[in-house]
Amino acid sequence: MSFPSLSSSVPVGALVGWMLLLTFKHIIGDFVLQNAWMAYGKDQRKGWALPLLVHCLIHLAVAMVLILIVAPKFWFVAVIDFVIHITIDRLKGICSSRFGMTLEHPWFWTLIGVDQALHHLTGFGLSIFMAANG
Repeated sequence: MSFPSLSSSVPVGALVGWMLLLTFKHIIGDFVLQNAWMAYGKDQRKGWALPLLVHCLIHLAVAMVLILIVAPKFWFVAVIDFVIHITIDRLKGICSSRFGMTLEHPWFWTLIGVDQALHHLTGFGLSIFMAANG
């Protein structure tokens, strides 16, 4: 099996740069600045809204600062990232609370993996957009 040849007008250097920047943002937002209140709270059946909002506002703030430093014309990408991030995390929270996906649940790490993959695919898509329009 072979994949079709894909041509691209996206500058590879810019794409890699944006991917590194958004991956750095993701690490800061999801692992460095997220505390237990946010991590557990956003997945609860009740009382999830404030922890989720705070978590995603941190992502918005970090993305906005980094993007404004590198390319201010793309400020709105931070807002798009916020909307997508809050949607992904809310859907994960619904699955987690509905199916009782705690650490002991056999599908817990699969759910975490899907969540992280979707966030990285978001970063990839946004990176393509910024690299192609830089």
